[in-house]
Amino acid sequence: MRYWISLCRDRMANLHIFEDWCGTSISQLQKNLHYPLYPHTRTTVKKLAVSPSWTNYGLRIFGYIHPYTDGDFLFAVASDDNSEFWLSEDENPDNLKLRAYVGKTGREWTAPGEYGKYASQISDLIPLQKNNKYFFELIHKQNDQGTDHVEVAWKLKQIGSGFSIIDSKFISLYTNESSLKTVDVNHIPQTFASHVTPPQRSSETPPHGVDMLRADPRDSFHQVPLLDKARLQGVLPDCIYNPSYIIKGYPLIRYQGLQFVHLTYVYPNDYTRLTHMESDNRCFYHDFDDYSMQRRRKLSSVQKHGRIRKKREDGELDNRFQQMDQDNQPKAIQKPPEEPQNHPEVPKQQPRKKKKRRRPEQNQQDQHYLQNPPSEVKNYDQGKEKDSHRYQNHVMENIPDQQNPGPAQREDLLKSEVKHQVNQSLNKDGRIELHQHKAKYRNSSDGNPNLVAVGDRNIPVESIREEIHDSAIHIEEVEDGGDEEDTWANQGYSEEDDYDLLNRAVFDVEVKWSQTFQAKPLDLHALRTDWIDLKCNVSGNMLLEESEALSVVEAFMKKLNKKFPRQFSLERIVNIEKKPDYNRGSRYLLELDLQEASGRHLRLVQYIYVKRTEDQGFHKKQKGQDAELKLCNPYSFYWNPTATVHFIIPVKNQARWVQQFISDMEELYRTTGDQNFNVIIIDYESTDMNIEQALQNSYLPRYRAELIQDDGCHSVLAYKGLSLSQDDHSIVFLCDLHIHFPPGFIDTVRKHCVERHMAFAPIVMRLNCGATPLEPDGYWEVNGFGLLGIYKSDLDSIGGMNTKEFTDRWGGEDWELLDRILQGGLEVERLYLRNFFHHFHSKRGMWNRQVLRNT
Repeated sequence: MRYWISLCRDRMANLHIFEDWCGTSISQLQKNLHYPLYPHTRTTVKKLAVSPSWTNYGLRIFGYIHPYTDGDFLFAVASDDNSEFWLSEDENPDNLKLRAYVGKTGREWTAPGEYGKYASQISDLIPLQKNNKYFFELIHKQNDQGTDHVEVAWKLKQIGSGFSIIDSKFISLYTNESSLKTVDVNHIPQTFASHVTPPQRSSETPPHGVDMLRADPRDSFHQVPLLDKARLQGVLPDCIYNPSYIIKGYPLIRYQGLQFVHLTYVYPNDYTRLTHMESDNRCFYHDFDDYSMQRRRKLSSVQKHGRIRKKREDGELDNRFQQMDQDNQPKAIQKPPEEPQNHPEVPKQQPRKKKKRRRPEQNQQDQHYLQNPPSEVKNYDQGKEKDSHRYQNHVMENIPDQQNPGPAQREDLLKSEVKHQVNQSLNKDGRIELHQHKAKYRNSSDGNPNLVAVGDRNIPVESIREEIHDSAIHIEEVEDGGDEEDTWANQGYSEEDDYDLLNRAVFDVEVKWSQTFQAKPLDLHALRTDWIDLKCNVSGNMLLEESEALSVVEAFMKKLNKKFPRQFSLERIVNIEKKPDYNRGSRYLLELDLQEASGRHLRLVQYIYVKRTEDQGFHKKQKGQDAELKLCNPYSFYWNPTATVHFIIPVKNQARWVQQFISDMEELYRTTGDQNFNVIIIDYESTDMNIEQALQNSYLPRYRAELIQDDGCHSVLAYKGLSLSQDDHSIVFLCDLHIHFPPGFIDTVRKHCVERHMAFAPIVMRLNCGATPLEPDGYWEVNGFGLLGIYKSDLDSIGGMNTKEFTDRWGGEDWELLDRILQGGLEVERLYLRNFFHHFHSKRGMWNRQVLRNT
C-alpha cells in the first residue's frame, strides 16, 4: 500500500520555468544567463500539456515516459511558439535524440492539437517496451502574443488510431526537488537538448555588429605593468586645483544636483554610441536642418492640394538623408542643428483617405468564421487574430458626411472631377493633350497661364501633372493609427478599386540617375554639450578633438623626455579623458602605452591640469594646438592604484543572481589577479541559499556576508554594509546584483575615485528583455546614480545615505545622495563604460512584491 501511494505521487514530471525572457525561439531561451541550471521556479506537471496563460517565458519539462504496451510509437508536439521534444533510447539522459519540434526561427506556431501543420511535428516510428522507462525532455519558448500552450501526444502504429496527450499514468519524475534549494543544481541533467556552450567573444567581427563589442586597447590595458608614480615626480610642476564648477556651500533644492553633473570627453572614439538603437530613440538627429524644413514645406504644399499619402511617423526621419538625391536641390546644404530656421510647420489636418475594402462576399465569410470558429481553435484565435471591432469602429468614424462635406470631402470631389477630365485627355502614349481642351484647361478666370479652370475654381497645372504622377503608385500605405500587420479587413480590394486599377493608365516614375548633391561634413559629436540629456539614452561619450588630444600628449611627452632623455617612447595613446573647465582650465586623464629603452611596456595613468592662458576668451575652449600649454599636476588630485574596493550588494531570495555575481567576481579575479577588492553581501533573511557557504566555496580573495534581520529597501541595506568596511581610505562601490562587469572594472573604479575630490557614477547599459552582453540591445541608464563609487571617508563626511527617509521605500535616494555629494565639495565623474551591462531580470518575488492569487 505504501509503495502504491509513493508510485502515485511520482506520476508527474519535473517542470522548470524561466520567466520574463523575451523571444519566440528555443535558441533565444538558451541565451538566458540562468538556463538551464537556475530556473525562476521549480515545480511539477501532471501531464505533458501545459498552458499557464502567461507571456515571455521558457519551459523545460523532463522525466520518464512509461509505455503502456510494446510496439512502435509515433510522437507529436504542438506549441505556441517554438518547442522541441527529445526522447532517449533508454532511461539514460545521455542518449537523447530530437524526435519532433515546432520551428527553429521563432516564426512558427500551431494551435492546440494541431499536429499536422509542419512535417517536423511528428516523429519517426520509435520502438518502445512496456517494462522499460525512457528519459524525455520537452523545451518550449513563448513570447508575449498568442495563446500559450505546449503538448506532446503519442499513438501506436495502427490504422485508424489517433493521437492522445500523454497523461499522468505514463510519466514519472526524474528527481524529487521539493526539499532542495535554488543553488542545489547537481541533480539537474545537462543534456544535448539543454546544455549550451556559451559563445566566445570574437575580436574580429562582433556577433551583433555593434562596434562597442570590437576589441579595444582599453579592455586589456589594465594588464600592462603600471609606471610607478614616484618616477613621475618632477616631470610637471604642482598647481592648485580648484575647478569653477565645484558648488561647495551652494544651497540646492532637492534633486537639483543633477543639473551640476557634466559629461566627460574621451579620445579616441570608444564607440559607446548605440547606433543600432537609434531607430527607437532618435535624439541624436534634430528636426531643424534645412533639408528637413524643405521636406516640410513640400509636404505642406502637397497637403494643400489634398493629394498626399500619409507616411508613417517614423519614416520621415529615416528617409531624410536618403532622399536628398531625389529632390533636385543641389545647392541646398543643411546647416548645423544649432541654427534653427523659422519655417511653416506641417498642418495638423491631414486629408482623409479611403481604406482598402474587402469584397462583400469575403466579408460575410470572414464574419461567419469569426462568429463560428472551429472548436479546437476558438481560444487560439482570441490570442493570435486582431480584434475585428477595432477596424469596424475605425471605418465608421471615417465615413464622410454627405450632407455637410468638410474641406477634405470638397477637395476630394474637386480632385475626382479633375481626374475624370484629365483621363479623358490621355492619348495612347499616356501624354496629356491639353490642346483638345483649351476651353477647359488653359483659360483661367484671371488669365494666369499657370492655372486651369475647372468649374468655378482655378487649379494649378502642376497639380494636374502631379495627379497623373500619383497614378504610377499602385499600393497605398495604411493610414496612421491603423493596423499594419495581418489584419483580415485590410486585405484585398473592393470591386470598384480593382476595376479602376486594371483600367487606368499606369506610368513609371522617372529616375534622375544623373542627379548629384553636395554635403558638408557632419560631426554630431561636435554639436553636443556636456550636459546630461535625460531624453537621449543612446548617445555615448563625448568625443575629444584629435588635434587637442595630440597636442596635450605631445606637450606631456616633451616634459617627460626632458627629465628622462631617450628612456621612454610613446607606443600608443590608449585613452584620454577631459573634464572641461572653460573658466580656469581643463583636467585630463592620460593613459599612455610607453616603451622603455629596454623594450618593456609600461602603463602611464596620470591626471594633469592644463591651465587657461590669459590671452584666451572667457568662454573659449582650450585649444590643443596652443603652443603655450601650461601643464601641471593638480595638487592632491591623485588616484590610488592599490586602494581596496568594497562591493556592497544587498540581496533577498536571489540565489540564482547571487551565484552569478560570485562567478563574475571570480572571473575578474582570475583575469586581473587583483586581490585588493572585497565582496560584501548584505542578506535580508534569504531562504533559497546559504550565502556565507557559497562565498566560502568560491575563489574570491576577500569576502564577507552579513545577515540583516531588519526589513528595508535595498539602498538602506547597502548602507548598513558600509560598517563592515573598516578602512576609511578605501573605496565603497554601491552595486547592483544584476551587473555584467568589463575585465578592467576594478581598476576603472580606482582611477575615477579621488579622495576628498571626486566620486564615480558610471553609466550602465540596461539590456532589453532577451538581450545579452554579446547581443546588447538596450539603453544607457542616464538618469540613475545607484551605481556609485566613493571613498568611505568622503561618504561619512557628507552624512552617509538618508536612512531615515528611505527606510522602507526606494526611488530618488540616489539623486538625494548626489545632492549632498555635490554640496560637500566633491565632483562626480560620469562616463559611459564599454561592456558594462545591467542584465534584464524578472522582478517577480523580489523584496515586497507579492503574487496576486487567482480566485
